Amino acid sequence: MDLSGWGWFSARELYANQLAFRREQSGMSLVQLGEKCRYEQSYLHRLETGGRLGTVQAARALDLVYGTGDLLERLWWLAKRETKDRLVLGLAPFEANAASIQEYAVSTVPDLLQTPAYAREQLHLAQLGDEEAEELVAARLGRQARLSGPEPVHYRALIDEAVLCRKARDPKTWAAQLEHLIEVAQRPGVALHVVPFGAGPHHLRSSLELVYLRDGASMAYTQGSWNGHLTNDPEEVEPLRIAFDSLRDAALVPAESLAFLRALLDECSAAGGDGAEGRCP
Repeated sequence: MDLSGWGWFSARELYANQLAFRREQSGMSLVQLGEKCRYEQSYLHRLETGGRLGTVQAARALDLVYGTGDLLERLWWLAKRETKDRLVLGLAPFEANAASIQEYAVSTVPDLLQTPAYAREQLHLAQLGDEEAEELVAARLGRQARLSGPEPVHYRALIDEAVLCRKARDPKTWAAQLEHLIEVAQRPGVALHVVPFGAGPHHLRSSLELVYLRDGASMAYTQGSWNGHLTNDPEEVEPLRIAFDSLRDAALVPAESLAFLRALLDECSAAGGDGAEGRCP
């Protein structure tokens, strides 16, 4: 995965570049280095090329071999922090230059479609402090500006029916979130699809965001509960794009999805703000 030129990836790149530089400076081959630090040659190669971050124990072992004090360990921690930040940010730093954004949501309403109250509930469940949570809420609202204005980005979202059955814990928050989804789904440039349970099994097992930039480049970010993977490698992006398109074809069309959401809101209102059970198992 070549992400050179994107300053956001500098910490991990710096760590990998330092590893390669220190070995070149030492005159050792990967085989010789492996014998000294007791790591496999293939593992060390992936560290030097940025294919994997590895463990802090490996960074410490390499510090000992090269006599670099705790330099490599410090760089490792910077890269690790960067990875954690990436899990929170995803492709957000690139959305400002996007011509098109596509998302599949498997467990929660996509960030770009969340109301402030729904976002706060999700972030508090992640055990974030009030100040940090409010900063992230403000950041999400700022990102949503790309869906409106004089030149809105083209946005397509696939929302799994499981998301709509899970609801929010606060009934009023959930009713407002449904109203917001209905409103946004009718904006020019926005296409919202519900993926019903009846669509059956498919290849996307985690949340996915695809960003197509104005210069023709494309990026993909898949996210699970504890990790995320970002790539701009066409060999990785293209299968994800195909899987997204295939799932879109199995989903409800926008008009059907809008009717689905309206029915959920009607059930929610009829139940005094606590609905969605009528359509969910």
